[in-house]
Amino acid sequence: MTAPRSPLDAFKPIAGRLLETALNRGLALDPDTRAALAPLHGQRLRLQLESPPLALELRVDGEALRVGPVQAEEADLSVHAGIGALLGQLPFLRHGSAAPAGRVRISGDAELARRLQHLAGGFDPDWAQPFAQALGPVLGPQVAKALREALREARTQGAGFARASADYLTEESRDLVSRAEQQAFFDDVDALRDRVERAAARLARHATARDSSDARG
Repeated sequence: MTAPRSPLDAFKPIAGRLLETALNRGLALDPDTRAALAPLHGQRLRLQLESPPLALELRVDGEALRVGPVQAEEADLSVHAGIGALLGQLPFLRHGSAAPAGRVRISGDAELARRLQHLAGGFDPDWAQPFAQALGPVLGPQVAKALREALREARTQGAGFARASADYLTEESRDLVSRAEQQAFFDDVDALRDRVERAAARLARHATARDSSDARG
């Protein structure tokens, strides 16, 4: 029986093409990273997001990236993560030394993972280039610098607001449960489950012993 199609299925190819265009335009602003991709030609990275649930593959095609649906054969490298954890891995989206929220699970070619991590860490696009092309070599870089500083300030303010909101919701209003309390609850659940499993095992042993005794009697 064929699984029902989601209304979002028709949008996925469009989103894939948009993502591919955005990635390659970013690479175009960093010739070093683009050239470093060439030795990885043909390598495939499977990306699976946990929330929202989404799976896609990135394939290295010379000095470009191609985005497409997941193939039947296993990819060279697979990454499972939530969107927050994934974005937190990008150097230009990190705030200070804070660890990204959530877990990133990686499986496959460890050497390919190391090389891709190195490329991502060294990704340094020349954001002023398109502004210089559109506005000239004098005004263009100045506009790019002003926008970059404004975005940096917005990220800083947004991070501060998010932290303050989280503190209020977990410590003051108690509308949310803190991470420590969540972990303590999970630990209690694990301990309770272990006790139930041990009790079930003891009952099973008693039942077996009773059945054996009845059989001998």
